[in-house]
Amino acid sequence: MTSRGAKYWNSGAIPLIAPEILGDIIAHVADVGVVISETGTVLSVLVNPSNTTFQALSRWENSDIRDFLTEESIPKFDARLGEFLGGKPNVRPIELNHADENMRWGSPVRYSFHRIGPDGAILLLGRDLQPIAEMQQQLVEAQLALERDYEAQREFDTRFRVLMESTSEPIVFVSTQTGEISEVNAAAVALLGRSADDLLRSPLVDCFEGRKRGDLIENLASQAMSKLEKKISADIRGSGKTIGIYPTLFRAAGDRILLCRLVPSDDSNAREDDLSRNMQGLYHDGPEAIAFVSDGGDVLSANDAFLDMIDVAQDINVRGRSFSEYLQRGSVDFKVMAENASRAGKMRNYATKLAGEYGSPRPVDISVTKLMAGTKVVFAFVIRDAARADASHPKSHPTSDESMRSVVELVGSASLKDIVAETTNVVEKMCIETAVELTMNNRVAAAEMLGLSRQSLYVKLRKFDLLSRDTDS
Repeated sequence: MTSRGAKYWNSGAIPLIAPEILGDIIAHVADVGVVISETGTVLSVLVNPSNTTFQALSRWENSDIRDFLTEESIPKFDARLGEFLGGKPNVRPIELNHADENMRWGSPVRYSFHRIGPDGAILLLGRDLQPIAEMQQQLVEAQLALERDYEAQREFDTRFRVLMESTSEPIVFVSTQTGEISEVNAAAVALLGRSADDLLRSPLVDCFEGRKRGDLIENLASQAMSKLEKKISADIRGSGKTIGIYPTLFRAAGDRILLCRLVPSDDSNAREDDLSRNMQGLYHDGPEAIAFVSDGGDVLSANDAFLDMIDVAQDINVRGRSFSEYLQRGSVDFKVMAENASRAGKMRNYATKLAGEYGSPRPVDISVTKLMAGTKVVFAFVIRDAARADASHPKSHPTSDESMRSVVELVGSASLKDIVAETTNVVEKMCIETAVELTMNNRVAAAEMLGLSRQSLYVKLRKFDLLSRDTDS
């Protein structure tokens, strides 16, 4: 109100505002304000200082606004301007795309028309639609990406359903958290003797006799984590048929899932000469210790006989560790066996000692076979306890026995100093002969085993006349 009590605004009217103040208000209310004549000539341009999309548009003044519109926007502008000049009430705003003289700028702007004076001037108040256009584009891209994900999910789901129904092996998926069956195929439905609707979302333990929910799921998860191909036996409720459950554990959508293969104990489809099954039985239940090792020396898997030798409870404690940690001479032993197996494909009866973290070293005989797992090399080690075998350590060489007897005969005919020197030569010769024999005449490995340089080993071989001797085992 004024000092006299009168209102500034009366009946919706706005009092007169100074031109410089009005221009400032327009510039801050809209992103861009354009004053044009009735023919479309630009009289003045006001740009919101906080909007960085628009450049300096002073060059628009005294030019036709159509020169700065894209081709498809010019007819729209002429039609809406004709409606406004024709006195049509409530003329709707119009969306126009601007472009420079090179037609490179395509910013969309929403304009409303306002008459601002008796001289025919028209004010176009514009709102920049570029942020809205970018948001719409992002929404469209997100929708397209979502549809692609749905298509990929439907494709994988179809593949999964076809695979489940086409396989003849009974399979069920079980959640470790709830113990309930989430998926089941037709073969499992026929084996368990219940309908698919009855099995889905029901506890797995309800399918078997004398089993507790927590114990069964825990045993299956523990068996899957050990990665041993051992089954858990269970009797089907109702029929009493005994089956073996082979679990595989994985994680999906934050939940741990068990894939359980159900194999009947009296499976008539199993062949007597099933090589894979027979080899697995030999690996798990055989008396010989077996370990599969990568070409880098890391243990990939080991059977129970090997774990018994090194006094380890589970194979998970040895998987990923270096196999040389359990050998008496460490990397020297492993390098000798790996090099000979790589060269010849296999190596038999390598004598060394095996020891775990807590037990004392025991003599063993090791046979190595080179295998190809796809494109990678894997070594299979078969380890026998030499203390229980007939053959243990390598036999003494006749030449070494003769040398020792000649040393004994020196007593009484030579000084102690000469006898000690001769004894040293005999022991040194025996050690070199043994190292060369153990390494299959691999001079580099023999030198590393004896802690000598390659040149020093050759000097000693010449000294004892062993250089030309065939020492291949």
